[in-house]
Amino acid sequence: MAAQTGSRNLRPGTSLLKTLLTRSLRPGPGHRGVRPGPGAGPGQSRSLSSGTGRLSPVWSPQLPGRSHQELYRLSVSDPDQFWGSAAADRLRWIKPFQRVRDCELSSGRIGWFLGGQLNVSVNCLDVHVEKHPDRVALIWERDEPGTEEKVTYRELLETTCRLANTLKSHGVCKGDRVAIYMPVCPLAVAAMLACARIGAVHTVVFAGFSSEALAGRIQDAECKVVLTCNQAVRGGRLLDLKRTVDEAVRSCPSVRHVLVARRTSNPTAMGKLDVPLEEVMSQHASVCPPEPMDSEDLLFLLYTSGSTGKPKGIVHTQAGYLLYAALTHQFVFDYRDGDVFGCVADVGWITGHSYIVYGPLCNGATSVLFESTPVYPDPGRYWETVQRLRINQFYGAPTAIRLLLKYDESWVKKYDRSSLRTLGSVGEPINHEAWDWFYNVVGDGRCPLVDTWWQTETGGVCIAPRPAEDGAEIIPAMAMRPFFGIQPALMGEQGEPLTGNDVSGALCISQPWPGMARSIFRDHQRFVDAYFKPYPGYYFTGDAAFRSPDGYYQITGRMDDVINVSGHRLGTAEIEDALDEHPAVPESAVIGIPHDIKGEVPFAFVVLKDAVASPSEEDAVLTQLRSLVATKIAKYAVPDHFLVVQQLPKTRSGKIMRRILRKIASGAAGDLGDVSTLDDPSVVMEIIEAHELYRKQQSQEEKKK
Repeated sequence: MAAQTGSRNLRPGTSLLKTLLTRSLRPGPGHRGVRPGPGAGPGQSRSLSSGTGRLSPVWSPQLPGRSHQELYRLSVSDPDQFWGSAAADRLRWIKPFQRVRDCELSSGRIGWFLGGQLNVSVNCLDVHVEKHPDRVALIWERDEPGTEEKVTYRELLETTCRLANTLKSHGVCKGDRVAIYMPVCPLAVAAMLACARIGAVHTVVFAGFSSEALAGRIQDAECKVVLTCNQAVRGGRLLDLKRTVDEAVRSCPSVRHVLVARRTSNPTAMGKLDVPLEEVMSQHASVCPPEPMDSEDLLFLLYTSGSTGKPKGIVHTQAGYLLYAALTHQFVFDYRDGDVFGCVADVGWITGHSYIVYGPLCNGATSVLFESTPVYPDPGRYWETVQRLRINQFYGAPTAIRLLLKYDESWVKKYDRSSLRTLGSVGEPINHEAWDWFYNVVGDGRCPLVDTWWQTETGGVCIAPRPAEDGAEIIPAMAMRPFFGIQPALMGEQGEPLTGNDVSGALCISQPWPGMARSIFRDHQRFVDAYFKPYPGYYFTGDAAFRSPDGYYQITGRMDDVINVSGHRLGTAEIEDALDEHPAVPESAVIGIPHDIKGEVPFAFVVLKDAVASPSEEDAVLTQLRSLVATKIAKYAVPDHFLVVQQLPKTRSGKIMRRILRKIASGAAGDLGDVSTLDDPSVVMEIIEAHELYRKQQSQEEKKK
């Protein structure tokens, strides 16, 4: 593959990893990397000895031509050599690292490339501007088709530096937190990179969250500045982001300034905290010295739902995250120098961070920013965009694919998709019907389809069909192969590792990797309790998986109370907290049930107080509950179904038996299993009867339509 690697290019047709592990890693012109030790000459790679993590030269003439399996085995048997060589070769260092890793999973201690200093924005911008300043870094696919804008690496660097200087002039210093509440646009990317340039910590909040959800994240991070736009444009609709921010910052005393960009020409009311961003940026220099950052300094926080109500601020740091994002971007998607990479996620999610911004830009790629929706102005939007922009890799969510396969194939076939070389699926396991349509209709049966499994906490793809040997099989709807350095383990009900194949269990990872999260912001014990305490010595993913007879991995679903709605992870406790705030709701329980398009949707079981006596009063409360969830979290978090019940099924210790509710809601009430531990088993029959009545009412309403 030809790829941009720090300050040096690979030869066309070579494998990056085979090259980086065999050639000398002495710095090329302008590259301040790890220097070879005494006596290192041609043919010696600057790598690392196993055990100590200290730098030492390693003779490795036997590595050229090794298979993917051999390289994978090296990555798990000698991670110091593997990752140390990769980091020295791929990243531009201000100060060389002295130790590859210091990790102890039981206590959640994770450190990579210790002693090293670098700047992430330099690795994503400056190194490419030095060689090809006019290469397109971003293609902003605006809401209206055919109005795309292209941003070169030089333009993105200048914008980033102006914005970085603007942040500094408004009191933002190294280590300060900055909230970004913006639509998918080049300025959002520049905002992330500007924070990285000056050592500030960004937390991007999806611009669909309510003011209350935004405020909670700003408060937890104690953000000093918020960046936003007056409005967002999506699917032909205008969304008032500034109004949402105004409501949020009223309860956020840490916020000193709100920097407001203009996405539309519509007027915006400006208050005492507000600063017109473009106007102020134009007054600042287009050069900003990069801040040297230690490898383990914070890069960003990203808040994600958990099995408890309060979202948690996942901490990602500098060097390890960037390296992992870049390598997974290249190898999983077969990225080659000059490709146009089309990830249609939002920058507010980890997918946008890793595969719109940091991974592609570190590799010198052209990355697409997709502002619109899959069906605006018609169901051919994705494929018309592929044709017009000549996209080579298309990375999207099963939710969108399931939506589009309901339409006639002509919406796909009318557009030229010959530029596509790799298809990717992200956000949730893809079902067979969607996989077949994506592969055969969109890809014409010629593009490898990589079903990627990973999480906000993992930083990048951990299990996917690629990389693999040329021509290796891809099994539909299966993630399959662990990435370099990822060592999955399936755990049994007694906490024991399950050996052999054809087994199912809790999915864990037994070895640390550079891209993994380091902590939960200001709550490391919660981090340990959530990810390392359930299976000491392992990272617990929260997912269940199956290892096939051939040794491949298939993700079978969540093991905790987290549901996946259109690729958005939602903690059921978070929704329950919102419902329980209503004065008429003493308690509630939310579970996820399958949905043809969204993957899963929330189903809420609600207990109402006796004062709510009539059907009209009940309907009014349910309307208020929908509004409450939309206000406190987001519209996509509103349960699709509400079922009013007299009681919830509980054990004698007071724990709600969610598996029973899940089976009832899914229409599997005849297979409830053991209910003997319930405090009052008769409650179950009452709920079944209420659900049957609810289903009949739904069926009648459907017929009327």
